[in-house]
Amino acid sequence: MKRIVHVVGTGTVGEPLIGLLADMKTSLGIDEVSFHKRTPLSHERAKVESLVRRGAKLTVDPSQKAAFEAFGHKVQYETREALERATVVIDCTPAGNENKDKFYQYVNGPKGFIAQGSEFGFGKPYARGINDEAVTDADRFLQVVSCNTHNIAVLLKSLAVVPKNGLILRDAHFLCMRRANDISQDSDFCPSPKVGKHDDKQFGTHHARDAFHLLATLGLAPRIFSSAVKIPTQYMHSIWFSLQLTQKTTKDEVVGRFRDNPLVAVTEKTTANSVFSFGRDHGYYGRILSQTVVSLPTIAVRDETEVVGFCFTPQDGNALLSSLAAAMRFMYPDAIDSRLEALRPFLFREV
Repeated sequence: MKRIVHVVGTGTVGEPLIGLLADMKTSLGIDEVSFHKRTPLSHERAKVESLVRRGAKLTVDPSQKAAFEAFGHKVQYETREALERATVVIDCTPAGNENKDKFYQYVNGPKGFIAQGSEFGFGKPYARGINDEAVTDADRFLQVVSCNTHNIAVLLKSLAVVPKNGLILRDAHFLCMRRANDISQDSDFCPSPKVGKHDDKQFGTHHARDAFHLLATLGLAPRIFSSAVKIPTQYMHSIWFSLQLTQKTTKDEVVGRFRDNPLVAVTEKTTANSVFSFGRDHGYYGRILSQTVVSLPTIAVRDETEVVGFCFTPQDGNALLSSLAAAMRFMYPDAIDSRLEALRPFLFREV
């Protein structure tokens, strides 16, 4: 039986994911990659054709087939057919929950469905290297958490979770300084800092809420709170963090914990543009696939128990890694690590 991955959406996560799957399908053990695009757009013709040239097969809704063909696109499948023949479906749209209610729960072919960070409630929350052991064969629907949630979770897993002893965390605060928009987007740029609301009384913003529910799959209940501000840059998200531990520590111990985590990259850099530039020059099509990039010069330990510092979020890079890991879980549950070896060059330990 063929192993087929079908990606829904061609946005900031969907486009690089389709390309990554198509380029590495042999190493990943994938026989075919297909993708669904909803709307035919003349200014996105080149993008679609590039993905097709790399080996991905275009899928469209029946009502849009003629319009896509008028742009010169070769349509391989219609929507229902692509879903039914897929082994894994990865939804990269902000309509994952809606698509689940309308289509996915009624399709019998795929072994699993994966949605992205905005789709809270789609399925069990998941991040590579954080809660792999919590995912079981019964979890047909998974939600890959957002990029900043990945970052918060890996900070907590590195510093505040001790094997066999659980949490050593009293309290934690995170300030997510979000880029205005992606470099691929022309709209929604903000000309000045725009602070976010604390919509959740317990967690502040969805970033801490989602990290809590992610760690809850491991039986952990961290006391965490997050705030967010959007700033006028297109480079990277960054996070200021304060973790108040229940055990004494030192800066050397903290740095050692970060260095010991294979999904954490450390850097002596203190600017988003220099980290972003490294990703552009050395990452996979510009993407660092590590969960976070911790700026070592900013790390401080206050009163021997509070760890403070800054880190950078590799935006869709960490979500790409988790999406691929989730897909491998459905296709090669006993060989996930070996299948992901092809991505190791882009999991940096130092930036």
